[in-house]
Parts: sequence; structure tokens; C-alpha cells
Amino acid sequence: MFADIVGFTELSSHMSPVQLVGLLNRIFSMFDNLCDQYKLEKIKTIGDAYMVVSGLPEPRVDHAAAIASMALDMQKAISQVKSREGIQISMRIGINSGPVIAGVIGTKKFIYDLWGDTVNVASRMESLGAAKAIQVTEETYSRLREQFNFEKRGLIPVKGKGEMTTYWLVGKVDKVDTLN
Repeated sequence: MFADIVGFTELSSHMSPVQLVGLLNRIFSMFDNLCDQYKLEKIKTIGDAYMVVSGLPEPRVDHAAAIASMALDMQKAISQVKSREGIQISMRIGINSGPVIAGVIGTKKFIYDLWGDTVNVASRMESLGAAKAIQVTEETYSRLREQFNFEKRGLIPVKGKGEMTTYWLVGKVDKVDTLN
């Protein structure tokens, strides 16, 4: 999953560096807490972007559902920041599911990172998404369609992939009480 603050450059032009770093720290600390709650692995932050993986380093059967749940909670957290701090802020989130390569490379400034087509497509889902929205691939939709609510976005052009069918993740499926 990739998440990015929409309009960050504009927002940062109206804040001092100390205010800006404080805001990012508050936001990313909330996201770190969500990572802990859902037992996900934060990979890194890049400026105002946040990258998370599910199913690493330990595989799990509910990896897609865990990351979708975190994405929904991240949108709620950003809404709380917006109302509490009185600033115009929103997130754009992209999710893809599939195999990745993970590890540490190089000889300086070691960082655990991810590579592969799945990662590239997740990044594209974020960058081609919309403010206040969570865009997912058909692969992720197929894994989660029974547990979550989606709206079909349709075909979009994705650099290096051509046309892809994508969906907006809009919420969890309400559980119906089946007790008599």
C-alpha cells in the first residue's frame, strides 16, 4: 500500500518547517499505531508518502484484508487531523496484491525495501487515484469482494501496464446477525 498526502506542497508553503515536521510526525505516528494494530510492516516514509506491506516478514492468510482495514482507518485518521487542526488535508491511497521481492541491498544506509511489479502497480494505484479515495487493483478486489464494499472505477491507463480495471474501496461489509 502507498499513501500520499494530497496538496502537500501547497500545505507546506503555509507552514514553518517546525510546524510541517510536527504535522507529519503526528500523522505518521497515528499510521505507525495502525500498523501495530493490524500487525503490518511499515517499509518507509518518503516525504509525505507512507509505504506499508502485509504478509511480510511473516506470511498471513488475511494479508489483503488487514491492509484494506488499515487504509480505511488511515482515511478516518486524516479526517480527524483535518477537523482537529483546521487544515485542508486528505490522502490518496493505492493497494495491490501479489508477490514481491523484499530485502536489503547496497553497502550504505541499509533499508529493508520491496521491489517488483506488485509494488510498482500499488504505487500507480496511489498516484492515479483521487483525494479521499482508496484505489485497488482487480487482484485485490477479487480477494476482498466478500468482506469489503467497492465501487467499480473501470478501466484506467496505467504506465507500463496498459488499461487496468480498478475499484474504489469504500468500506467493510456489514455483518448481519444470524442468531434467531
